[in-house]
Amino acid sequence: MKSITRIFDLLELYKDEYHSIEDVFNVKRKGAWVHFSADDYVCNSNLISLGLLALGVTKGARVATVMNNCPEWNFFDMGILQAGAIQVPVYPTISEENYRYIFKDSDIEYLIFSDEEIFNRIKKVLPEITRLKAVFSIEPVKGIRSWKEILELGKTHPNPSELDVIKQSIEPGDMATIIYTSGTTGRPKGVMSSHHNFVSNYKALAEIPPLKMHDRVVSFLPLCHVYERTAGYVYQSFGISVYYVQNIDELGEYIREVKPHGFASVPRVFEKIYNKIVAKGRNLPLPMKVLFFWALRQGHKYELGHTRGWMYDVKLFIANLLVFRKWRAALGGELKFIVSGSASLHPRLARIFWAAKIPILEAYGLTETSPGVTCYRFEPGGVKFGTVGPLLTGNQMKIADDGEVLCKGPNIMIGYLNRPEKTAEVIDSEGWFHTGDIGVIEDGKFLKITDRKKEIFKTSGGKSIAPQPIEQRIKESPFIEHIMVVGENRNYPAALIIPNFEHLKNWCEVKHIAFGSKKKAVTNPKIIRRIKQEVERFNQDLDQTEKIKKIRLLDAEWTTESGEISPTLKLRRKFIMEKYSRIIEETYRSSEFNYRMDG
Repeated sequence: MKSITRIFDLLELYKDEYHSIEDVFNVKRKGAWVHFSADDYVCNSNLISLGLLALGVTKGARVATVMNNCPEWNFFDMGILQAGAIQVPVYPTISEENYRYIFKDSDIEYLIFSDEEIFNRIKKVLPEITRLKAVFSIEPVKGIRSWKEILELGKTHPNPSELDVIKQSIEPGDMATIIYTSGTTGRPKGVMSSHHNFVSNYKALAEIPPLKMHDRVVSFLPLCHVYERTAGYVYQSFGISVYYVQNIDELGEYIREVKPHGFASVPRVFEKIYNKIVAKGRNLPLPMKVLFFWALRQGHKYELGHTRGWMYDVKLFIANLLVFRKWRAALGGELKFIVSGSASLHPRLARIFWAAKIPILEAYGLTETSPGVTCYRFEPGGVKFGTVGPLLTGNQMKIADDGEVLCKGPNIMIGYLNRPEKTAEVIDSEGWFHTGDIGVIEDGKFLKITDRKKEIFKTSGGKSIAPQPIEQRIKESPFIEHIMVVGENRNYPAALIIPNFEHLKNWCEVKHIAFGSKKKAVTNPKIIRRIKQEVERFNQDLDQTEKIKKIRLLDAEWTTESGEISPTLKLRRKFIMEKYSRIIEETYRSSEFNYRMDG
């Protein structure tokens, strides 16, 4: 078999080696699993390519996909790329204004979307897209052409060999996709990436997980994001069966049913899993509760590759036998690995999951790096808690004089679409990509990210504050769902806090405190005092200048739809600062007990 140098060459694996797989992609529809085989994958991808050519799609044309995770996403991914067109994958949950901007900036000519819910988000924008030639929907939507029309055009294409000619003309360095960043600091930027960017990166990542043909994974992070997309290519390279989770609230149910061997996730998911486990532990009968929290203490002491003596090993064995095995069962019982990316996972969580024999591989990367730069490895010396792992094969890295992480390799993007000045800002004359992250290299090989360069702020006293590590620590509290530290040009840091209302309700029931509504809860002195105690607990480990002096509880949800959270679950700080500017001012002016941490 020829070597894979372009993304769509993965289809050759399904023709030559994986043709027997009956459940390549799987999705639940009307409560039942629908399975797509290797033959379905290859056939549908080819028909889409031919159908697009019949429509008049030319090499270099931009085709946007606004789709939920589903098998059809992959058919269009390969179908578009084989036809020589450029895929523009777009999040299904962004604002109307961002759809308008992305569609115009990328100059799309064709659009495929999932269903009526997405159509209602984009329909006002479509008349403004002057070069838009055709729109198709996966699910039936009144007045919109079905994607099956493309398949039918492919079946009746008069010259199928035209596809072979076009595929042969596509070079590894040709642009494959334009992926828009999530826009945490302003307008999203279109990252232009080549086939070679993705192929080199997925091959480097595929060296790590112990996977084999017919293993199973669940997929719930958006396929339109570079992280899950590249993970998908890794899965395909092994011949793995992918099961799509279309509702994140049902993730636990899907995991118990599918019994996956792995999946990609973000730290927030692990935080929620851990908090739910701890909440259940608190409600156990006293003897079991004592055992549960004893096991947690053993897990928090865990250090991979180091022994704490035979007594600790015995205690950990007992903790696994009596407590942690239930955690593994709740996650399907067959996990070989989980990848954690998009943000740093707190070492405390990493330790306890590894202690429970649930290995979490922390990885680091950006949209601009396709995305992998570093990742934990299973071999001895391949993991160090508190870091994001060693470099992937083929990558280079160094730390600039100001602490910024710079990297170089075959995974670095072509550049930003229509923004050469922005490209020049991040890729210097020697080819080093400037990540915008501040970090250090530990033990000569492990990268540790300490903050975002642009998110570090200075107090009025000139002290630099890195908010992310502070937020990460405080979010360990089961009482806190979201927190954002503020304090630019102020005397001291303060924090906006969204409580974990589910946990808060349970606590109020135990303490016989009236919860009422969310709005009443965030102004209840007893609740404020309890969350203040949580923040003070974490304050003890902070430098004097980093300590949170005031807090403000908010009753609103922070979501991607409301704008406070990016699609990759990062805080959109600029947006939050503007939206809550009045509340921030009130918090700093207030001397009331409700908000002060020192009185």
